Formats: sequence, structure tokens, C-alpha cells
Amino acid sequence: MSAIQAVFIRDYEERSTPKNHIVYKIDIQAHVRSWQMWRRYSEFDDLHTELTKSTNAPPPCPLPHKHAFSGFLRSNKDAKVLEERRAGLETYLRAILSAKDDRWRESYTFKEFLGVPIGRQANIPNDPSQLTSSSWLDEHSALQTLLRDVWSEINKRDALSAQGDISGSHKSNVTAKSKLAGVLSRIGILGKALQQLAMEGMSEGELQRRTDMVGRLQDDCERLGKLVTVARQTSSRAQPSSSLDKTPPAASDRQALLGAAAAKPARRVFGASSSSPPKESEVTRPLDNVGLFQLQQQQTQSQDDQLSQLTTILRRQRHLGEAINHEVGLQIEMLDDLSSEVDRVGDKLSHTNKKLNKLS
Repeated sequence: MSAIQAVFIRDYEERSTPKNHIVYKIDIQAHVRSWQMWRRYSEFDDLHTELTKSTNAPPPCPLPHKHAFSGFLRSNKDAKVLEERRAGLETYLRAILSAKDDRWRESYTFKEFLGVPIGRQANIPNDPSQLTSSSWLDEHSALQTLLRDVWSEINKRDALSAQGDISGSHKSNVTAKSKLAGVLSRIGILGKALQQLAMEGMSEGELQRRTDMVGRLQDDCERLGKLVTVARQTSSRAQPSSSLDKTPPAASDRQALLGAAAAKPARRVFGASSSSPPKESEVTRPLDNVGLFQLQQQQTQSQDDQLSQLTTILRRQRHLGEAINHEVGLQIEMLDDLSSEVDRVGDKLSHTNKKLNKLS
């Protein structure tokens, strides 16, 4: 917890699921990264109760009251009330972090409340139906944090490579690839969870906004995937540092060492042999088998997500077409009724004119 430098609660927003409530945006800043958490006041109240029970003492700062103003009529949407509560909750968290006694901030409950990344991998949701509208946003925020970790590992890899630490650079690159693979699987869960949320009544505009958020995560993963593979390409093209390595081996030495296999070009076999086997590309050539498998999974997942987005768009177009068809049908019926009414009035006018002619 000493890595956390500051905590802010700068904003809050109203959410409608499962019913109307207010959530507060907590910004946590650490030495090398930052992240966000959204918490309701009731979650702050549960945290305060749990901290008091587990440490046998209340935190150094009291939790602000549920209603800042007393009175017979209160509104939980009053801007002044919400602003005072926001400031009080921020003071409450800062008091725990700055207290000389660390028993509250070192408790597992407090770390879990702030979403400290330590040990969070065990809480990854595997079932999309377990994500609610609120927890979906928390999971999206956690994935953004993991992507920043991948960027940090890539920067560390490049720095170590520039210093000549090839082993450390390779280790950082492997770590970046491992974290990126985990993000890809969790992005797929986010995409599937949107379908469940759409069935539960999420508005079309919010659904489209979150679909775009998933798309941006996928774009970031694609860019990071290319940066991870660049390391292997660069290392394979790097100049040898030893003067002995600069002398290429003679063809006779290669032939004597490898025998008949020296005449065959080294290549990766894709499927069964045929007259025209699939060829390596610039993207797949620097990858090992694990990296190639992860790339295939990433591309497959991207295609599935794009297909899901296209399905959503086509479904929306179908609904619009059905609504237009229904409206056109109503307009046709109204025109038919108007035409019948015009004919009836015309018959009455003709009959009236005949009577007037007789009177004249």
C-alpha cells in the first residue's frame, strides 16, 4: 500500500441499473500507474463496518452521514448534498492512507475496496452473465490498467535492450506477451457480457458506447501485439557483437554439419504437406508456436467481435425497417379513409347542388 501516492474523488454519476443510484469515481495514483474504481455510498458504509470489526477500532476519520442535511424532505440527487458527501468520502479515504497506524490500510478489505492489483487475477470473471452494468465498467477499467502494464514492460524491454541486457529484455518481452494474452481473453468476456446486458434492457445508445469501448481495447491490443513481435524481429536482425561472429560459416562447414538437411530450407510446417503449402508472412515469421497460437486466437476473437457488432447493426436496421413498414401501412390506411371521406362529401355536394337547381 506504500506504492499508493494519492487518492481523489473528483466526480460522481447516476446509474439506472439495477435501480437509480449514485456512484463515486475514485482515482488512485501509484508510483508507476493509476486506475479508477466506482463505488456506491453503501459500499463505503460496508467498508467502514468491516474495518471497524476486523481491527476492533473505527478508522481515524468518521464516515460522512448518509444525508448531509437534516430535514423532513431530502433528495439524494441534490447537487449540494452530493458534493458535500463526495468531499467527505475523499477525506475519509485520505485519512486512512495517511494515518500513522497502518492496520486499516493494510487490511485485505481496504485493498480490495480500492482495487489494488495485487492478487486481482484470481477474481477474473469467467462467466459473462456475472457482470452487471457497474462491474462491467470496473472490469473495463482494470483492463485499461493491465494494458498500461504491458506498455510499461515494453518500455522496460527497450531500455534493457539498449543497455545490452539481452536476458532481461527477453524476460520483459515474455512478461508483456503473457499479460497481453490475459487481456485478450478478458476482452472477449466483456464483449459477450454486452449481449447479456442488452437482453436485460440496456439502452441502445449505452450499448453502442460500450461496444466502442471494447473496440478501442482491441485496437490497443493489436498495436501492443505488433510491438511485442518487433522485439524478436529486431534481435534477429541485430549485428553480432563479437568479431568471431562477424565471419559467416563456410558452405562446406554447413554441409558437413547438417548433411542432406542443409539443402532444405528451414521453415515451419502449416498443416499437411502439399504442392503449395501456406507461406509465412512478416507478422508470423518472428513468432514462436505459442505466439502464433495467441495471434490466431486474437484474430479469431477480433473477427467474432466484429461479427457480433455487425449482427447488432443489422438487427437495428431490421427493427428500423419494420417500424418504417408499420408507419407506411398506417399512412396508407389513413389515405384510404381520407379518400373515402372525400368521395362521401363529394356525393353530398352533388346531391345538394341538384336540390338547389330544382329550387331555382
